[in-house]
Amino acid sequence: MICQECKQRPATMHFTKIINGEKTEFHLCEHCAQERGEMFMFPDNTGFSINNLLAGLLNLQSPITEAKPSAFQSPNILQCERCNMTYEQFTKIGRFGCSHCYYTFSRQLQPILRRLHSGNTTHAGKIPRRTGGTIHIRKQLNQLKQKLQELIVKEEFEKAAEVRDQIRALESQLSERGEGDL
Repeated sequence: MICQECKQRPATMHFTKIINGEKTEFHLCEHCAQERGEMFMFPDNTGFSINNLLAGLLNLQSPITEAKPSAFQSPNILQCERCNMTYEQFTKIGRFGCSHCYYTFSRQLQPILRRLHSGNTTHAGKIPRRTGGTIHIRKQLNQLKQKLQELIVKEEFEKAAEVRDQIRALESQLSERGEGDL
């Protein structure tokens, strides 16, 4: 897709704005997005940028009012060993400097991810329905096998027998589709 502004470079920034139910899409290259500024999405130019939004999600103090450093604060600043990016820099820029930053700042990211993804901290992904039929069955099969093991450990054999029957039914579905066992 080509940039809607310059019509020369490929569009790498895609914005969708919905106002009163009317959807408007912007497809811009990075250069044109920087020229228009991050604040083009807000018609009244309130000075609210995408980085401010990210800072709000990260539960940091408001970027408008800077916190005054206290004499009692410890000088330990969390910083990535590879790229030397600090967590404060990440909140201002909105992206990490390297892949190692994810490990360095993992403790700070866990609550954020949990809040953004309805309690989940791992990405399970999405599977297209037309190609993912057997994948859904296999996933369900793995969950049932785990549940079966838990029930056996708890010595709840009647429930375990029901789960075993469900597993057999799913395995027969897989064999009918020609997928075989895991």
